[in-house]
Amino acid sequence: QVQLVESGGGLVQAGGSLRLSCAASGRTFSNYAVGWFRQAPGKEREIVASINWDGESIIIADSVKGGFTISRDGAERMVYLQMNSLKPEDTAVYYCAARKGLLEATVETDFDSWGQGTQVTVSS
Repeated sequence: QVQLVESGGGLVQAGGSLRLSCAASGRTFSNYAVGWFRQAPGKEREIVASINWDGESIIIADSVKGGFTISRDGAERMVYLQMNSLKPEDTAVYYCAARKGLLEATVETDFDSWGQGTQVTVSS
């Protein structure tokens, strides 16, 4: 498994932007696909975006398509979630997750390493 640490969360006004970072340590990170999930109060955790091992293929959830994107820097062992045009409904704890394998995924149980989460709050 790899160890993951998220950063970059905070408070932002509606329409603003944030970039979340996920730093990986441990095993060879290039063998892992990565996903960003979020969980709002009282709701189930949901997929936001996922990226394959080399960054050439991504999946963006319909709920954030057009505003969010995911990328990775293999040399730096980092994965990023760029969030633009944020809305109050984007308020949640955001989690980075990794799965050993080349292909991106969207189901929680496909991922075996998780970060501790970072809070994103969007004010209206």
